[in-house]
Amino acid sequence: MSKTLENVRALIRNLEVRISDHGYNELSSDNLFARDIVEGAIEAIVVEDYPDYPKGPCVLVVQKDTENRPIHVVWGIPKGHTSPAVLVTAYRPDLELWEEDYLRRRK
Repeated sequence: MSKTLENVRALIRNLEVRISDHGYNELSSDNLFARDIVEGAIEAIVVEDYPDYPKGPCVLVVQKDTENRPIHVVWGIPKGHTSPAVLVTAYRPDLELWEEDYLRRRK
């Protein structure tokens, strides 16, 4: 389990969530809803973990929307802070770039 994802989930439970400007743009372009993304984080599966990312720890996860379709989401916590959980970006993964489980990049 990712410590970053554990922290993000705890922040979400405490309603300490922010969506980045980039995140809003990506949600809109893929017709995704912030509420679905935030609520879906509870069942997210870690794809890649970046605990030492220069802007703060972040994690790429795969989640499902309300129609059970996959969504990749990057969650982060600002460097030097313990809050909020930031929805950095979210998008529908492309099967040409990802394996069918959406957990591994195609080579």
